[in-house]
Amino acid sequence: MHAFDDSYGFARRLARAAQERLAGVAVRRFPDGETLVRVAQTDRDAILVRSLADPDCKLFETILAANALREAGARRVTLVVPYLPYMRQDKVFHPGEPISQRVIGDLLSTSFDAVLTMEPHLHRVHSLREVFRCRAVNISAAPAIAGWIRRNARRAIVVGPDEESARWVKSIARAAGIDHAVGSKERFGDRRVRVHFEPIRARHAVIVDDIASSGATLAAAARALRAHGVVRVDALVVHAIFATGALATVHRAGVHRVLSCDTIPHPTNAIWCAPLFADRLRKPS
Repeated sequence: MHAFDDSYGFARRLARAAQERLAGVAVRRFPDGETLVRVAQTDRDAILVRSLADPDCKLFETILAANALREAGARRVTLVVPYLPYMRQDKVFHPGEPISQRVIGDLLSTSFDAVLTMEPHLHRVHSLREVFRCRAVNISAAPAIAGWIRRNARRAIVVGPDEESARWVKSIARAAGIDHAVGSKERFGDRRVRVHFEPIRARHAVIVDDIASSGATLAAAARALRAHGVVRVDALVVHAIFATGALATVHRAGVHRVLSCDTIPHPTNAIWCAPLFADRLRKPS
């Protein structure tokens, strides 16, 4: 197993759970801006670990590393990418735009034999099989999230901010053994969101969402829950992108705790998902 420095913490947990040896990927930047990567020699199938938050500066290095592993002796190369970017741009929204999802799918399919990721932000495309030409696996964070809720929020209600989250929220609530509710969302821009809930009779709510960037959705959901008389609101996300000022926005809306899975290194990380990837790696293709 090989990992870049920026994903080494997740990779260390994954290697421990999968009982694999872990080696680093060395990166050298030349004065002209070009990059050289170097990996250890291998005579077996290789696993490369890298989360692709802030993707533009990481994608090419990742593709170079796939080639380096093959040149170093790997027969097959699997990419474990806890956070997979560019999934939201799955059609041409305005003339002259690319379908970014298709571009990244083609790039990674050319370089890797398999791609394992967690909760990619899919909308109109519902399966990674529609995105990748290589084997692609979407691992659900629901078991890890439900486990945290069972241990820490047994009297809460699990809340999803919009209809798109309904099935996911229901599965988390069922696994945690508690009730759930789903809101309706209107988006007026990147940072302008309105969330509406039917009346909720609970004192403690845990908002769950797959990704948080501006924090606008979490903040709007928290304000709506508080308007229904919810006393304590926590927020739990899979991918903690959190742009500058986003956490402050969420806390100002009345969220007590903001927690995240470890797919992207962030101070809010509290839910460890590497064992879920290890379980999937152990299964035959």
